[in-house]
Amino acid sequence: MGEHEDALTGPDLAAGIEISSVSPNQLIAGHAFGEPVLLTRIDDNWFAVGGTCTHYGATLADGVLVGETIRCPWHHACFDLRNGAATHAPALNDLPCYEVAVEADRVRVASKRDPGQLRAAGHQDRGARAPEKVLFDSHPAAGPVSVVIVGGGAAGNACAEMLRRHRYRGPITIIDRDADAPYDRPNLSKDYLAGNAPEDWLPLHPKDFYRDQSIQIVSGVEVQAIDTGARKIRLANGSEKGYGALLIATGATPIHLQLAGAERIQYLRSLADCRTIIEKAKSARSAVVIGGSFIGLEVAGSLVTRGLHVHVVALEKLPLERVLGSELGELVQSIHEEKGVEFHLGHTVTGIEEGHVLLEDGTRLEADLVVAGIGVRPSVELAEGAGLAMDRGIAVNEFLETSAPGVFSAGDVARWPDAYSDARLRVEHWVVAERQGQVVALNMLGHRVRFDDIPFFWSAHYDKVSIQYTGHVDHWDEIRVDGDVKGLDCAISYMVGGRRRAMATINRDRQNLETEVEMEKELLLKPPPPQTIPQETLK
Repeated sequence: MGEHEDALTGPDLAAGIEISSVSPNQLIAGHAFGEPVLLTRIDDNWFAVGGTCTHYGATLADGVLVGETIRCPWHHACFDLRNGAATHAPALNDLPCYEVAVEADRVRVASKRDPGQLRAAGHQDRGARAPEKVLFDSHPAAGPVSVVIVGGGAAGNACAEMLRRHRYRGPITIIDRDADAPYDRPNLSKDYLAGNAPEDWLPLHPKDFYRDQSIQIVSGVEVQAIDTGARKIRLANGSEKGYGALLIATGATPIHLQLAGAERIQYLRSLADCRTIIEKAKSARSAVVIGGSFIGLEVAGSLVTRGLHVHVVALEKLPLERVLGSELGELVQSIHEEKGVEFHLGHTVTGIEEGHVLLEDGTRLEADLVVAGIGVRPSVELAEGAGLAMDRGIAVNEFLETSAPGVFSAGDVARWPDAYSDARLRVEHWVVAERQGQVVALNMLGHRVRFDDIPFFWSAHYDKVSIQYTGHVDHWDEIRVDGDVKGLDCAISYMVGGRRRAMATINRDRQNLETEVEMEKELLLKPPPPQTIPQETLK
């Protein structure tokens, strides 16, 4: 039997089940050949794919069918049922596919399909499987002469992968000053910092993947300048590199506090930052987290899990109220307080000394470790130096093009025209960054695909609660609560002008996913803009 034997549930699909027992569009969670398998019927077509999401292992039978795709209930990854391709992040690895045999009144999973036969089976813009190995061509016949990606985070890594999925054979180089990139950054403040996940869980792929995909990773090196006229970049070591297409995915930088003793503050953005915090936590008994942001509260929870007594100091009267409202803000605060976290809300830090943090009202908090999470700023210095148009971030159009030909931007640093909200947005969500990187890849290859994905993020607090948030809204007219917030079973809708513009849920994964699909349908009904945003308007 396979490595999944202990987790196998449902019917043995290799032995088969009665056709009459399967309703149209029903999702059957079963197993075949020692592996979990999802079986479904859409019209007269039967599909069988791997039964667990390749991102964090959710059961796909708990997800939602959309056309001939299946969406994961946890973090909304999407897979093409025809070929198992991971079409929409955060899943990056494809699902196995299986032959389905219909015999009289029974249907069964017959055998696993050869991945090599599945590569051309997708029917979506992002529906191609990853090649097992790339036939590299230093002078590609199609696409840009070369691709350079500045930033090896969510957007940069996803862009490189999608280029290879769509048969781009030319040179791809990812350059990042972070020596450890690319890796799963959301895990830094969650399981890895808490000590529940080993470091070898963090890489987005093993090193062999990038070798086999002919993707060059240049890590620990900073790009100092971009010459958009000559289409080349200059590195800190003095070398230059030309490009046919360029992606700027430089992300964001933590805002640093300026106060007495500020050199004692730790910030969490990189794996190196996280290693430092973990090392300091080993000898600490108490910690102060400055800031009631998502990152700040996740850090607080992880440090509590490591056995530290934690104080949270924040200027706001209720954590996360500005983003989630008072109902979820109160819930999150109570969950942390149940774990022993002490909140000091409506207060500011005025200084830090050995073993203590000083507040403006004279309070002294014991602190062997101090971590700040008060927000980030987009890392636009490189783009500004290149003369690109700015809009509280790098300004891009709906194709994620900047004001310079052949130059794209995506992720935390980019502000784009969001089709659903009719506003220009810049958000710091991992899934959004990955999906933008995927769309950039398609547009580098001339597909002209608009980025119109609905924003999504999640935030975990201990093992007790995970908040999923779909859509985006800065201000709302009304909050509608469905369910029991304190009972951790609720859906909260954020209304603007009588319309739901965003939803946050707890333990209602399917409802959150269905809301995303509803928002996408609303978007399809909206008339398209009369024309794309001309690049000249961004200059």
